[in-house]
Amino acid sequence: MLMPKRVKRRRVFRGRMKGKALRGNTVNYGEYGLVATQPCWITSNQIEAARVAMTRSIKRGGHVWIKIFPHKPVTEKPAETRMGSGKGSPEYWVAVIKPGRVMFEIAGVTEEEAKKALRLGAHKLPIKCKIAKNDDFDYEAFSKINFKVIIEDIEEEEVEEVEGEELVEGEEETGGEQDES
Repeated sequence: MLMPKRVKRRRVFRGRMKGKALRGNTVNYGEYGLVATQPCWITSNQIEAARVAMTRSIKRGGHVWIKIFPHKPVTEKPAETRMGSGKGSPEYWVAVIKPGRVMFEIAGVTEEEAKKALRLGAHKLPIKCKIAKNDDFDYEAFSKINFKVIIEDIEEEEVEEVEGEELVEGEEETGGEQDES
């Protein structure tokens, strides 16, 4: 479940969802995107359910990007509580979605598989959505990216780089010592 690590305010005003999305309204990373057509709050559980549905549909063949994050806490008062005594405690987190916002992106699969996966993800969300295509998608750049990099390989490369830097520093130090004697 997605939630911020730390927030400045525990309880926030409800706010408004007026207007269209000014940011996050283009498909940037993937080839296809899931676009909201209505304003709503999407909870972290709904985001996770949509992500799981899409990744299971593509069977780990492509890559899915989540472009929304639940920053807003929603408070609730306990059941059968009288009016007053302050605001309730935070219960869950939501992402504020405006029409035109690209929520998920997908790449690395065929058009049919991508549309099927995005449709399954859209069924998990409480709003109507449409599928958008990125006409400027760079297939060559995407094929060069390796998303399944093993952490051990990265650690080995870092160790080699550090050892190489130490040797260079050691050579400079020995050169300096020879000049002194």
